[in-house]
Amino acid sequence: MTIPSTDRSGTLIETRSIDYVPDDERHGKVGHQGPFWFVGNFQPFTLALGFVGPSLGLSLWWTVVAGIAGIAFGTLFMAFHATQGPVLGLPQMIQSRAQFGYRGVLLPLIGTLFTFVGFNVVDVVIIKSGLQEIFGWNSVAVAVVITVVAAGLAIFGHDLLHKAFRVLFWISLPLWLVLTYGVLSGDVHATTPAAGDFTWVAFLAQFGVAASYNITYAPYVSDYSRYLPRDTKPSAIISSVFVGATASPMWLIPLGGWMATYLGASDALAGINTTGNATVPMLGSVLAVVSTLVLVATMGLNAYSGMLTVVTGLDSVRSVRPTRRLRVVTILALAAAWLVMSLLLSNATAALNTTLLIMLYLLVPWTAVNLTDFFFVRRGHYVIADLFTPAGVYGAWSWRGLVAFAAGIAAEIPFVVLPFYTGPVATAMGDVDIAFVVGLLVSGVVYIAVTRSLDVSDELARIAADPSLSDPADAAAIADTVEAEEK
Repeated sequence: MTIPSTDRSGTLIETRSIDYVPDDERHGKVGHQGPFWFVGNFQPFTLALGFVGPSLGLSLWWTVVAGIAGIAFGTLFMAFHATQGPVLGLPQMIQSRAQFGYRGVLLPLIGTLFTFVGFNVVDVVIIKSGLQEIFGWNSVAVAVVITVVAAGLAIFGHDLLHKAFRVLFWISLPLWLVLTYGVLSGDVHATTPAAGDFTWVAFLAQFGVAASYNITYAPYVSDYSRYLPRDTKPSAIISSVFVGATASPMWLIPLGGWMATYLGASDALAGINTTGNATVPMLGSVLAVVSTLVLVATMGLNAYSGMLTVVTGLDSVRSVRPTRRLRVVTILALAAAWLVMSLLLSNATAALNTTLLIMLYLLVPWTAVNLTDFFFVRRGHYVIADLFTPAGVYGAWSWRGLVAFAAGIAAEIPFVVLPFYTGPVATAMGDVDIAFVVGLLVSGVVYIAVTRSLDVSDELARIAADPSLSDPADAAAIADTVEAEEK
């Protein structure tokens, strides 16, 4: 049994996809993680999150509080997932086979693929409608061009994405600083603020979409940390990702709330254009274009991880060789899918809240199972080679993970609040949405309960006997653990 690898001949296009990244290819730097995730959220989609509270009658103050609290909550889970990349050198959803089985992972893969494609559909709608309103550009042409660019970034892969985000960080930062100064200094002449107050329905809706925003990064945050050295300190990667991924939303969500409250903004790019031009002539137009570039780069991020999800799914049904050709074909197919769907959708604001909530409902049970397994059940020790075969220690279907995941989804249903369905408990509570909290707790508790009978000593013994199956640095510690358990 071997860990899959691909041809490493010289090419600008990344050759790795769902396969293992060996130590001699670990060239990432933990210091790049913070700026990377900062820029990933430093774009119009994040700003648009601040529109949700005011659109439901929430005051600016409570919109800011709910938005910041939600972002901090969601990013906590995201940041802990980032620790798995350096330890295992694998994409996130390959690692999830340990909890759900080689084929059982298909169930959470459905939710993650919906997330990646859903984000890109909404991103395209935001860009094409915004640029059409600002510059009068043809929306179909814009959608096609940005789809091609995003797909290109994803095809070239991990290193180009990291470089693009670092460049965009330094271009974007001064522009947003000037715009923010204009708002705080009163240079932007606002209208009378819209009437707003506090309601639990609006507060939790704003909290929920903010929380889901970074929780939806959880299925692929380790895709971009798997090139870090194996000895990367968990505290370093957690803090870097957490600070980077929270800083930009905590900046832009209040700005979005201000634009919605004082300018009546409902389109992110149009709001940026109006506010920026009122601060400094042409600032808004320039920032709208730069923000579009950042959003396109983020679409590349989604396409890249969407490819990993699809290839993982294909491999779970029938073993495939993760070649460059398969990566390219998969990315092009995903690009065609999100382009068609985005051309059929015209109102991004209407779709934003619903899309994020569905993502949250689907991903919270998965994140509970995955993190519980990594930190409390297997404690970061996995037979990596067995993640690539249904005949390994993790099996084709792992009933424990599937039961915990299904229990979390089922527990959420009475509590969900969506435009097309409201659960009976949520209705009785006045449409207050706490479904994601319920799903998180139920899946985590159920997984702990069903794994009480799980004996991982065989896995630890195999790793100790053949350290190449996992982390060589852990071989001695694992051997001691096995010896202690045998006694």
